[in-house]
Parts: sequence; C-alpha cells; structure tokens
Amino acid sequence: MSVIPMFPLGSVLLPGEHLPLHIFEPRYQALVHECLKQDDPSFGVVLIARGHEAGGGDVRHDVATTAHIIGHEAIGSGRYLLECVGGERIRIDAWLPDDPYPLADVRPWHDEDSESMIDDTEFDTTWARVEDLYELIGQLEATENIASPGFPDFLGLPISAAEKIWSLAALIPMGQSDRLDILSAPNVRARKTALDDAIENVTAVVQFRLQP
Repeated sequence: MSVIPMFPLGSVLLPGEHLPLHIFEPRYQALVHECLKQDDPSFGVVLIARGHEAGGGDVRHDVATTAHIIGHEAIGSGRYLLECVGGERIRIDAWLPDDPYPLADVRPWHDEDSESMIDDTEFDTTWARVEDLYELIGQLEATENIASPGFPDFLGLPISAAEKIWSLAALIPMGQSDRLDILSAPNVRARKTALDDAIENVTAVVQFRLQP
C-alpha cells in the first residue's frame, strides 16, 4: 500500500486512455507541482459519486486508475495544461485529509482470476456488436446532423484480447456508470461482459433516437 495524490473527476479514466486536464484550482496546482518532481509523475483519478469537481466536499468511489503525466505546459498564474494516460487500476483503502490536496492510501488491483481470459474469437463477438453500433451512429449522424465519434481503428488496438477490451471500452460513447462497471470488473471475462452490456445500452439509446 502507498499514499498517493488523487484527482476526483466527474468521469472514469480507463487504463490506456488519454486524459487532457486544465489545472486551475490551487489545490491541484500544488498536486501537479509536487508530481512533476517525480521521475514518473503520476496521481490517481477517481470518479466522484456525489458532489462536484471544483470546491471539494465530494463523495468518491473506491476504485481508481493511476494517471501518468506524459506532457505538461505551464500557462501562467500557477495553471497547467496536462496530457495524461491511464495506467493501472488501484483500490482505495482509506482517504486521508485533503491537505493540501486529496490523498489516499491505495494498492494495485490486479485481476482476481488469471484463468478468466478470453481469446480472439470471443473478442470478435464484441467487435461485431461495435460494428453494428457504429453503423447506427452513422445513421444518427445523418439524421440529426451531429458529429460521429469515428469508427475505432481495429488495427491500432493492442494485440491481446484482454488489452483490446480496455482500448475498445475507451472508444464507446457510454455513460460513466457503464465505464465504472467495466473498471470495477474483477477479471477479463467479467470486463468483457460489462463492455457487452454497455454496448447494448448505447445501442438501445441510438435505436430509440432513430425512431421516426
């Protein structure tokens, strides 16, 4: 276990996902200032259960993701623009006082059952659902004149089916509750099931919006 700085947000960060941040609150300016002293500057990102991102006093979930700072720019008055990427999942064992910024005692959260892997054939069934979903999104774009998120680049996804689940989850326009379910899944097979459920939920919403 270790104590690390935490950044509560209104969104879930998934492993491997990119996260741009504009740092303007004094407490997070202090957080970034300290993080940048590290060889590998990083902090934890956790979803806010109740409350708001700014001002403090929020209630937070107990599963999070490390965010590694891969680029930063100071823009004056102590503010920063950050480019981060999600690292490993972590469990929060205890919250410490927010002094001078949120801190938590955390531990890595590895998959609980290493045998519950999936193969490429099983991943292909999820990929087929994604293709169907993006076809519907394309129809919605045409009828409502909205911008499509763009079809995921299959060739650009990581090699293993387990990594593809994380990468694909980051590309589906789902709600934060679905993203949290995926992040909180105990193993790869459960994570695939949570992703399939999220794809089904998004598909149902798009189909509803396409009704005349």
